[in-house]
Amino acid sequence: MQNPNGTILQLYHSGRLSAALHAFQALPSSPAPAPLSAATYAALVTACSRLRSLCQGRLVHHHLIASPDAGLAGNTVLNNHLITMYGRCAAPDSARLVFDEMPAKNPVSWASVIAAHTQNRRSTDALVLFSSMLRAGTAPDQFALGSAVRACAELGDIVVGRQVHAQAMKSETGSGLIVQNALVTMYSKSGFVGDGFSLFTRMREKDLISWGSIIAGFAQQGCEMEALHIFREMIAEGLHHPNQFHFGSVFSACGVLGSLEYGKQIHSLSVKYNLDSNSYAGCSLSDMYARCKKLESARKVFYGIDAPDLVSWNSIINACSVEGLLSEAMLLFSDMRDSGLRPDGITVRGLLCACVGCDALQPGRLIHSYLVKLGLDGDVSVCNSLLSMYARCMDFSSAMDVFHETRDRDVVTWNSILTACVQHQHLEVVFELFNLLQRLVPSLDGISLNNVLSASAELGYLEMVKQVHAYTFKVGLVNDTMLSNGLIDTYAKCGSLDDAAKHFEMMGTNCDVFSWSSLIVGYAQSGYARKALDLFARMRNLGIKPNHVTFVGVLTACSRVGFVDEGCYYYSIMEPEHGILPTREHCSCVIDLLSRAGRLTEAAKFVDQMPFEPDIVMWKTLLAASKTHNDVEMGKRAAEGVLNIDPSHSAAYVLLCNIYAASGDWNEFARLKKAMRSSGVKKSPGKSWVKLKGELKVFIVEDRSHPESEEIYTMLDIVGMEMIKAGYVPKLPCQYTSFDHTNSDLSDEEMTMEYG
Repeated sequence: MQNPNGTILQLYHSGRLSAALHAFQALPSSPAPAPLSAATYAALVTACSRLRSLCQGRLVHHHLIASPDAGLAGNTVLNNHLITMYGRCAAPDSARLVFDEMPAKNPVSWASVIAAHTQNRRSTDALVLFSSMLRAGTAPDQFALGSAVRACAELGDIVVGRQVHAQAMKSETGSGLIVQNALVTMYSKSGFVGDGFSLFTRMREKDLISWGSIIAGFAQQGCEMEALHIFREMIAEGLHHPNQFHFGSVFSACGVLGSLEYGKQIHSLSVKYNLDSNSYAGCSLSDMYARCKKLESARKVFYGIDAPDLVSWNSIINACSVEGLLSEAMLLFSDMRDSGLRPDGITVRGLLCACVGCDALQPGRLIHSYLVKLGLDGDVSVCNSLLSMYARCMDFSSAMDVFHETRDRDVVTWNSILTACVQHQHLEVVFELFNLLQRLVPSLDGISLNNVLSASAELGYLEMVKQVHAYTFKVGLVNDTMLSNGLIDTYAKCGSLDDAAKHFEMMGTNCDVFSWSSLIVGYAQSGYARKALDLFARMRNLGIKPNHVTFVGVLTACSRVGFVDEGCYYYSIMEPEHGILPTREHCSCVIDLLSRAGRLTEAAKFVDQMPFEPDIVMWKTLLAASKTHNDVEMGKRAAEGVLNIDPSHSAAYVLLCNIYAASGDWNEFARLKKAMRSSGVKKSPGKSWVKLKGELKVFIVEDRSHPESEEIYTMLDIVGMEMIKAGYVPKLPCQYTSFDHTNSDLSDEEMTMEYG
C-alpha cells in the first residue's frame, strides 16, 4: 500500500468503516509497523467505536503504542478517542487504564472516562471520577455534567443528584441541552417528576429528548393523563415529530388508564408517522389494546410488527395468559421458538400464569419440562411461578416438590407455598412451615403472617393467633393495616370477640373499611347483632363508605336475630345510596333472613326474581328452612335445586329425609334412603384437630390408624349410651344401640340425622 494514511482516511470519510479497518489489517507488520498519522489513528479508533469492535480497537491501540513516533502514544486527543472507544465497546476498565496513564488530561478526558463508566452501569465509579475532577480543579463541561447526572439517575440517588444540579447551575455549561435533559430524566426516574416538569417548563430550548424524558417520566410515575396532555402539547407545537419512544410512552399511559379512545387516536397518528410497525412502539401499542380487553386488535398489531423482538413476543403471550387463553398463548410460544428467539424467564412465567385448573395441569407440566431444558429451573422467580401453577392446577404434591427443590428461596417462595397449603386445606403443614421459617429468616412479612392467620381461623387455633399478634410487635409490623385487619378477622372467627374489638380500638385512625367490616362480620356471625348494627351506624356517622363485605355483615346480623324488615331495608339501600351492586352473597343473606323467619314463600319469590341463577348455598338455605318449618313442597323444590347442581351432595339427601320423616311420609323416606345407598352417596369424612404437648393431632371420622383406636371407639360407645341414659331421645324411629362407625354404612351426617 503506497499511501496507507490516504487510503484509510479516504475509506473512513466515505463511510466505509469496515473497509478502512480491513485496509489497516492489511498493513505489513514487519520489519516494523507502518507509520500512520495521528489523523489516521483517530479515524481508525472512531471506526472501532462506531462498529463496537473491541477486538479491532485493541489491535489499533497496540499498533499506536508500537508506533515509531513516540509522541503519538501520549497524544491527548488520541487517548481521548481511545477512552471513548473502550467505553462504547463495554470495556470501562480499559478506558480507565488509558486515562490513568495519560501524561496530560483535559476536560474532554475527564468527560470521556466518566461517560465510559456511566454507559456501562458503573455509576458509583463515574461519580467518584466526577468528584476527583472537581478536586483536581478542572471545570466540568456539559458532557461530564450530563454523565454525572445520568449516574445519579441510575443509582436513584436524588441527594447527590441535587448536588450535581447545583454544580451545573454554577457552571457556564450547566444550561446546555444535554445537562438539562439529563436532569429532567433524573428527577422523573427518581420519583420527583414535579421537579423535572418545573425544570422542563423553564428550558429555553427543547428537543425530542426533552419532550420524551418528561412524557416518559409522567407515564412511569403514575401520572398517565399528564403524559398524554404533554404529548398533545408537543404535537400542537409542531416543531418536533414524535419518535417510537414518545409513542411507546403514551401507548403505555393509555393502557394503564384503560383509555381505548385516546389509544385509537394516537394509533392513527403513529400510522401517519409509519411507526405502528416499529418494534418498540408496536409492542406498547399491542399491550395497550390487550389492557383495554381488545385482544383481537392486540394480535393484529403484533403480527404487523416488522421484526418483533423478545419483549414484543413476551407482551402478547402475557396478554393471552392474563385473559386465560392458554391454547393461544402456547401457540404463540411455539411460533416464537420457530422464529429463532430463545424464551426467557418472563416468557415461561407468562405461560405458567395461564395454567389454572385441573385441565391446565398437562400443559403446565410440558412448560415445566421445557424450562428445565432451557436451564431456567434455577431461576427463583420461575420456580415461584411454577409452584403457584401446580397449586392452581390442584396438584399440591408437585407444588411441594418444587418448593423443596428450589434453591435460594426468597420470601415469595415461602408465601407461595403457605398460600398453597391454606388453599388445599393442609393447615397443619402451614404451622410446620411457619416454625421452620421463623428459624431461617430474621423477620417474616405481612403476607406470611396472614397465611398463618388464615389457617388459624380455619382451625379456631386461638393460641397461634396470639403468637402471631405478639410476633407483629417483635418485628415492627404492629402498624401494618392489612395484617391488623387479618388479626381482627381471625380473633372474631376464633370466637375471641373481646380481643378483636380491643385490637380494632388500638388501631385508631389506621382503621379502614376492611377493619370495620371485619369486626361487623365477626359480631354478626357470633350472634351479636345489635353490636354489629351499632358499629355499622358508628361507621356511617364517621363518613366511612361501606363496601360489599360490610353489608354481608349487616345482613347476617339481621338474619341471626330475626330483624327481617331492618335487613330488607339495608338490602334496598345498598345500590341507590352506596353504589354497591348486590352479589350472590348478599342475596344468600336475604334468603337466609326470610327463611329463618318462616317467610318461605317470600324467600322463594326472591330467588325467582334474582338477576342470576341461584347457587347451591341458596338452595341449601331454603332446604334447611323447609325442614325447620316442615314445608314438604318447598323442601322438594330446594332439594331438587341442590341435586341439579351437585347430584352427589349428601346434605340434600339427609335434609330431605328429615323433612319426609317429620311429615310422616315414611315411604318417601325409605325410597330416598335406598337411593342414597344404591348411588353410593357418602359425606366427606369430618376432621378435627387438637394440640397436645405442643404437637397438633389430627382426627378423621372412621380413621383407625391411631394405635389406641379400639379404646377411643369404646369410649365413644360409652358416651353415646350415657347420652341416652341422660334422657336424649332420637327424633327418628330408626334406633341404633351403638355408635359403631365401622359397621354402619351411613355417613356421620346421616348418623346425626338418626340421632337428632
